[in-house]
Amino acid sequence: MSYLITSISNSGGAPEQAYRKLQNAGACPSAPHAEMFKLEVPSLMVGTLDSLMNLSDELGKTDSLIEAIVRKVEKSSAELAGKKFSAAELTVGGVPSTRYIQQFAWDYAKYPNRRPLKELVSLISSGVAAIDEELKQLSASYGDKTVALQDAKRKKGGNLLVADLNDALDEKTVRSLDIHDTEYLKTIFVAVGKGQVEQFQKEIYGLGGELVGYGGPDWSRNPDGLGQNTSYGSSVDRHKTKGSPVVPGSLQKVTSDNESTLFMVTILRGMYEAGYYEGDEFVPGTKIDLEDAFAKVLREKRYVVREFNFDPSQQGKSAMALEQLQVEVDNMRSGLTRWCKTHYGEAFVAWMHIKVIRVFVESVLRYGLPVDFTAVLYKVASGKETALVDSLDKAFGSSKDKAEEVDVDEEEYHDFVLIKFDP
Repeated sequence: MSYLITSISNSGGAPEQAYRKLQNAGACPSAPHAEMFKLEVPSLMVGTLDSLMNLSDELGKTDSLIEAIVRKVEKSSAELAGKKFSAAELTVGGVPSTRYIQQFAWDYAKYPNRRPLKELVSLISSGVAAIDEELKQLSASYGDKTVALQDAKRKKGGNLLVADLNDALDEKTVRSLDIHDTEYLKTIFVAVGKGQVEQFQKEIYGLGGELVGYGGPDWSRNPDGLGQNTSYGSSVDRHKTKGSPVVPGSLQKVTSDNESTLFMVTILRGMYEAGYYEGDEFVPGTKIDLEDAFAKVLREKRYVVREFNFDPSQQGKSAMALEQLQVEVDNMRSGLTRWCKTHYGEAFVAWMHIKVIRVFVESVLRYGLPVDFTAVLYKVASGKETALVDSLDKAFGSSKDKAEEVDVDEEEYHDFVLIKFDP
């Protein structure tokens, strides 16, 4: 549904005469293009001509920005309601937006008409900007909570690749496992997709074959020094012999489901580079962490390393956490829905007031002082907008050929004020 706001000069005559002209031009039996409503424009402060011209440019941008925010609130409300959404739920002051437009009355308490126009526009736009900022914050919080809920559902109903292992494994199973967590050894859990199990079992002991240096002193050069306190130090080539950090024979199947299998395997937690001597004092080499490096190798093979520290007290807590998240998301959705319904009306009121200010400013610039014009609101019949505009041009335009007046690339021009409104 679209509206056209139009104003013409009274030319010193009575406003009723201008009103009848506007009615005859587009909302009468001979020109049934629209339904027409009076639009009461308040007496606003004019200021200077320069200030009005500058404000005219600013008002167009403000109009577009406020419309975008109204659309954003409307879209958020629709997304929250889903298939149940009805545009009729979004009202303005408790009435449908169409009725508010057609029965518009200036809110003098909220927007005092005797304030300078620039201050009035700033007051309106800042109020809507605050609505936009609050919507961003509320939507972000709701989005984060929704993502957390989806993640919790995925883990709760997912396979061993994503499920909470505290729920997937019971205490008896965990106690039967030979789990190492020492300075030198670390047992890790790896979830493998159903189609990868055979390949994983074949290659596990060779994975990360370049990570660990098993090289030591070359005793063949000095057999007599075997077992003696010999200062080899930095002459030792630690990486002369390389291999995987996986402890041979440590692979063990833990459990499986229809889509994946969970294995555990023990690896070397770290290693030291060759140390060296400074005089008689031995300086240890740098310690290298192997856990992260080996986990990277597994990820590259599309095997999933599962962080797991068994805690019997956590069993069942994921279900409780899921229920709590669901309650929080439902509450946030209800709260945000109510917020959208309330602030849609506020933003729409601001939008309509900006439209009226635009009519006032454009009319003063077009018809001059003293302020003497009549404005109406046309509710355009379906498919009749072009016919209505042509009829208005015929009634209130000059006799010049419009094709001669306006270039194709220029903004459409009329000899009267015409502002489109698509709520």
